[in-house]
Amino acid sequence: MNPVAARGRGSLALWPTTGHHRGVEAIRQQDQPDLFGAEAPAPWRPDPDKVRARPERILGQARAAHSLPWERSQASLYRIIVPEMTRHLPDDEAAARRAEFEAQMARLETAP
Repeated sequence: MNPVAARGRGSLALWPTTGHHRGVEAIRQQDQPDLFGAEAPAPWRPDPDKVRARPERILGQARAAHSLPWERSQASLYRIIVPEMTRHLPDDEAAARRAEFEAQMARLETAP
């Protein structure tokens, strides 16, 4: 037997570890339902129409403008979030929107 020392109420208690694994196996063998249900829920996917709306609004503002229509901080934010939002669109559409956004930003940043 392998004794294991543990602190009791102010004294040192010793008990053998024999049989310890039997308790673990009993717990493993219990018939417990899965914590999250039998099937994993389908992953959340954003609605592509809703995803298109915001970048399209931003692109519309850029297309209509002759110079940068936003504060520099807002333009910097759009440079981050527009490509991020397009990740939820089909690949070819996302690439086209990102390319158009970058072209509009380049045009607006060089405008007088």
